[in-house]
Amino acid sequence: MITGKNYIGNQLSAKGSKTFKTFNPLLNIENQWEITEASQDEVNQAAELAAEAFKTYSKTSGAKKAQFLRAIADEIEALGDELLQVYSSESGLPNGRAMGERGRTLGQLHAFANHVEEGNWVDASIDTAQPDRKPLPKVDLRKMNVPLGSVVVFGASNFPFAFSTAGGDTAAALAAGCPVIVKSHPMHAATGEMVSSAVIKAAEKTGMPNGVFSNLNSSGIKVGQQLVQHPKVKAVGFTGSIHGGRALYDLAAKRDEPIPVFAEMGSINPVVILPQALNNRAEAIAKTYAGSITLGTGQFCTNPGLIIGVKSEGLTSFVNTLAEEIVKVEPSCMLHPNIAGAYETNKSKALSQSGIKVLAGYENDVEPNYARQVVTTVEGDTFLNNPTLHHEVFGPFSLVVQCEDKQQLEKIISNLEGQLTGTIISDDNEVAEYSNVVNALQNRVGRIIFNGVPTGVEVCPSMLHGGPYPASTDSRFTAVGVDSIKRFVRPFSFQDWPNDLLPDELKNENPLGITRNVNGKLTSQKI
Repeated sequence: MITGKNYIGNQLSAKGSKTFKTFNPLLNIENQWEITEASQDEVNQAAELAAEAFKTYSKTSGAKKAQFLRAIADEIEALGDELLQVYSSESGLPNGRAMGERGRTLGQLHAFANHVEEGNWVDASIDTAQPDRKPLPKVDLRKMNVPLGSVVVFGASNFPFAFSTAGGDTAAALAAGCPVIVKSHPMHAATGEMVSSAVIKAAEKTGMPNGVFSNLNSSGIKVGQQLVQHPKVKAVGFTGSIHGGRALYDLAAKRDEPIPVFAEMGSINPVVILPQALNNRAEAIAKTYAGSITLGTGQFCTNPGLIIGVKSEGLTSFVNTLAEEIVKVEPSCMLHPNIAGAYETNKSKALSQSGIKVLAGYENDVEPNYARQVVTTVEGDTFLNNPTLHHEVFGPFSLVVQCEDKQQLEKIISNLEGQLTGTIISDDNEVAEYSNVVNALQNRVGRIIFNGVPTGVEVCPSMLHGGPYPASTDSRFTAVGVDSIKRFVRPFSFQDWPNDLLPDELKNENPLGITRNVNGKLTSQKI
């Protein structure tokens, strides 16, 4: 049952005086649920509860945290088809996408459960004492990762499950030992409440402290600002626009005690198609990319918004085929009227730039909130001299840049902003002749793809979902995969500490059997 209230720890609360409704973009009507915005008192209560919960939750064993995470997955699954229906009514996304994203979310939770249960993630390092060392004795030092404190997670508009209430950021923070306060995304607040109920049930069933999780609603930015500024909050996880992520980053930096904001933001994900590949299979590549550009109405953060090639007959063939194929795809619904409106605004701004040419665009009438896809092209010099063309148009839009030569290709890549992904399309090892291009691309992205499409983010330990600013606020970390836990911990050392008072991870006996760096050697043996 959806109440439209906020979860303050394990209690539902509705102290705020303002309400709002979510929207069904597919039917173009408001949903029935009345959502109550969180008050300042509720923000304070959630933050205080989380800080109190941290005192015990931060010391919770990996095995118990794993039980909690698995219980969350079980409770989400137990919500059944009703959750999928609410998801679709608030996002316009089909049932198949809802099922797939739910599966990904459950998989993430189980992956983090396995990760903390296994235990090596703490990166335990031990340098034993050498009291007889000359000229000075050596002290005993033992280091491991410990949780930062309470984490605020902002739900993402385009992934109501996987990057929202119990998504990757929440799973990573809970796995690290950090209580979580979710600022639910207003576009899917009812979905967020249902998932929150599953998290709370799991917390109660596994004996987690009250306040280990809260969920707050707001249709605007005020509640999010209050959370980021609250002195009890120690870190932020965000997935969304450059404007939103940078605003939170600046707000956190201005606090008396600055805190980290781990934001995954905008990206146009450049695709470089090398000449031989264009000459040999331009049509096949174009058909593949017509599908990638329009996948999910272009609402993936890894959507290929920029395609770059050197002028040739092959590039001309690619451009012509892409134009033919893109209009064959039936438009689909965007997540919200606001997102559809922003797409039209940003598309119009891009199309108004001098030198840009429309290759093809869907021109037939569409239902409200459906996006008409467009592909465009521009000369390399024009692109270099107009930073506006470097910006993301969130939706089914892509720009083909036609370069004069290899040198201009490299220059264009070097002048791009930071990106989540970069792709190289190559034939017969021709990529070996473009090492400077590859190096330039590597310096601008977090993940480089060979002969594929950027859409699709595998959830596994080797995935890096991040990149140089503005793709993310800290390129050293990933927002996907179990390594994302590292965002919400800090290294901590014990010096000459009594063995029986040390955490199990650092005790001589190594009761957890984890792998540790002991005096410069990796071992799971006792000391």
